[in-house]
Amino acid sequence: MPESVYKIIELVGTSKKSWEEAAKNAVETASKSLRDLRVAEISELDLKIEDGKVTAYRARVKVSFKYVGK
Repeated sequence: MPESVYKIIELVGTSKKSWEEAAKNAVETASKSLRDLRVAEISELDLKIEDGKVTAYRARVKVSFKYVGK
């Protein structure tokens, strides 16, 4: 059996409620077009602020999936 190779992409998920929901949105959206998602790593969290109030949570997520050659 050959060794596996994984590709890593970076996504940014957003939510009006929480960082957890922002990360979940990124992964669930990616899973609609990518196969064999394996691991997600939160690399950065930030907030969108408007008029002194938090209006959105953003999670930068690195997602890996199995690379399948031609």
